[in-house]
Amino acid sequence: MAEVVLFHHVQGLTDGVRAFAEELRAGGHTVHTPDLFEGELPVSVEAGVAHVNSIGEEEMTRRAERALADLPESLVYAGFSAGVYHAQRFAQTRSGARGALLYEACIPVTGEWAFGAWPDGVPVQVHGMDRDPFFALEGDIDAARELVEKAGPGLAELFVYPGDQHLFTDSSLPSYDAGATALVLQRSRDFLDRVG
Repeated sequence: MAEVVLFHHVQGLTDGVRAFAEELRAGGHTVHTPDLFEGELPVSVEAGVAHVNSIGEEEMTRRAERALADLPESLVYAGFSAGVYHAQRFAQTRSGARGALLYEACIPVTGEWAFGAWPDGVPVQVHGMDRDPFFALEGDIDAARELVEKAGPGLAELFVYPGDQHLFTDSSLPSYDAGATALVLQRSRDFLDRVG
């Protein structure tokens, strides 16, 4: 079975993030859910962005690194939206990565924002909605397509779902889409079964 670190989105470690992690655990996988906000639950995406800015990028990075301090190198890194930044960075820069699950965001693998080339042999899935104002309309879907192309066939998969919601996988938020999330979970569990 796989061991996963799942980073939350800008509204914090919500009940919906915890429920998603439980669904992955139900498949026999170990899932760690570090709380980088230390209990804070911003009420909106905008409030979450403001909270991240108040913490600062360096401190957020330190918190993410501390979350991994006692964990093995052989991990699958996963993240929702802003949490993808940490998941993708570790998958690309920390040795031993088993894979990555990127939900509702993707960082470019080329250009000034890139962490470098996608590592050889590390499988990845990217999931997002086709009209999500952040994922589809701010360039993340293009970054995901590039990642699939650069990683090579059979290693990277992009799954796009019909809809215009961001954070659609979080059952505790109004943006939740149960049908799409069921597909995301099925595909994620299949992925973890393969890499575990």
